[in-house]
Amino acid sequence: MTFRNGLASLLRPEDSVLVLIDHQPYQLANLNSHEPQMVVNNATALAKAAKAFGVPTILTSVVAERGGLIFPQITDVFPGQEVIDRTFINTWEDKKVVDVVKATGRKQLIIAGLWTEICVAMPVIQALGEGWDVTVITDASGAVSVEAHQVAIQRMIAAGANMMTWLALAAEWQRDWARMETAVKLTEVIQQHAAGSGIAYLWEQQLLNTPVPRAAK
Repeated sequence: MTFRNGLASLLRPEDSVLVLIDHQPYQLANLNSHEPQMVVNNATALAKAAKAFGVPTILTSVVAERGGLIFPQITDVFPGQEVIDRTFINTWEDKKVVDVVKATGRKQLIIAGLWTEICVAMPVIQALGEGWDVTVITDASGAVSVEAHQVAIQRMIAAGANMMTWLALAAEWQRDWARMETAVKLTEVIQQHAAGSGIAYLWEQQLLNTPVPRAAK
């Protein structure tokens, strides 16, 4: 296994491509590894972060006619963008999806989806074998049980995959708060989706704009 260390191993927006897989009602109905609303929130935050950093994002579903459409919270981030619907369970066996990813010319492949043990693990393991640098966003993914999610993560790590959460990825893309062109956009995503961190930021802004009371003379 190649160890991920050194500055060059960190993820960069200009080298990243995101694939969101099967965030659909059928899969959500039997999601038991996470609180379902949290996965919807995190997947939406991931999509918004990718858009803020200009990271190409591929949306794909499996047999949407029966499994339902991708969550509107995600598709609304990319209005008018085609969702690639598949019959393959393994996204990386679908030539149309892979061709779109390859056309970006990027090699840092980031994947999140439902379910972790099936629709995430399969393409991750195949793409790793084909030489891709693959990162899984674990909190924007989920499985039918906690065990299934954890075992899938262990399996993908053993195959060489990198694991991150959506906020850690966004921070790694930002890297420097002096990059104002993305700092403002990222802050908006944090306010909307990062729970306590977003509220703390709003509180900080409130305090900065509140005059300090002075004792009467």
